[in-house]
Amino acid sequence: MHNLELLLAKVPSFLYTPFIFVAWVLILWLAKRLLIYRLERWAAKTSYKWDDALVSAISFPLNFLIIASGLVILEDLLPMSTRVDHFAKMGLQGCIIIAVVMFLDKFIRGLTGVYPKGIFARNSSGLIRGVIRGFIIGIGVLVFLDQIGVSITPILASLGIGSLAVALALQDTLSNLFAGFYVSVDRPIGIGDFVRLETGGEGYVIDIGWRSTRIRTAQNNIIIISNAKLMGSVITNFHSEEQELAVPIEVGVHYDSDLPQVERITLEVARQILKSVPGGVAGFEPVVRFHTFADSSINLTATLRAKEFSDVNLLKHEFIKTLHQRYRKEGIVIPYPIRTIYTIPTQR
Repeated sequence: MHNLELLLAKVPSFLYTPFIFVAWVLILWLAKRLLIYRLERWAAKTSYKWDDALVSAISFPLNFLIIASGLVILEDLLPMSTRVDHFAKMGLQGCIIIAVVMFLDKFIRGLTGVYPKGIFARNSSGLIRGVIRGFIIGIGVLVFLDQIGVSITPILASLGIGSLAVALALQDTLSNLFAGFYVSVDRPIGIGDFVRLETGGEGYVIDIGWRSTRIRTAQNNIIIISNAKLMGSVITNFHSEEQELAVPIEVGVHYDSDLPQVERITLEVARQILKSVPGGVAGFEPVVRFHTFADSSINLTATLRAKEFSDVNLLKHEFIKTLHQRYRKEGIVIPYPIRTIYTIPTQR
């Protein structure tokens, strides 16, 4: 027992200790406010986002550390029995563990909040936060139990056996879940991308969930495919790097045609279509290449460029219609398929 002599009189420790505790906590709290203020000003000057999450996460847990330091003073100044001293130490350890758990929890939640598009998918972020939060809290509980003398070995063994049983029972669900994590982090496809599946289905990605992905087709139908199957198949993403794409169109002209004239007129029509039809890339220079002596025609490929996949059909439609009209006007023949059959007369 620590007594304080004041004006030759001994003051019991239980009278002055509360004032020391309050003064200590108040001084540290004011110092914390000053520290947080300076950290906020520093974070505001940087272009990073993680430092804002760090400052926001560290503020409230520091209060528990301040209280823990006050408990140390109380334990040292006040006379306590062995039982009370044991509970005081447990409270001190609990405050420290709670402060660490709260800091990690809020910091990670802050990171997933400032980086929702770059790292986490919209529909998966809630599940990811929940898993991370449960893991952090679970580790904190286990550490606290170990600090107060409770053996955690049986708990860990039970968790291992239980996790194995759950993993076997939910094998398909977990495979879809981890595939959803892969989609969220690696982002081979994203919401709004136009994709074509290995099975032939194609459309716009409208939703990426933790178990399945939804694709809206041109017929306004919804394709629902599990994430595991999605990641195990070949996917063509027309919006992966850039949305513009080449549009090759096959044309055949008669063998008697003037090929330089055909090339010139086809290029003129292609340029006209790219400038006048919505979805055409006006600045792109179309290309015409002859490539095949076919059975009834000389074949060529005219290559145009569309802004995105949904513009391809309209671009082809207008080009074929206009080119057919222009060929007619210029006397260029698009021949019908012709097959010559030779017969050998039979002898009687």
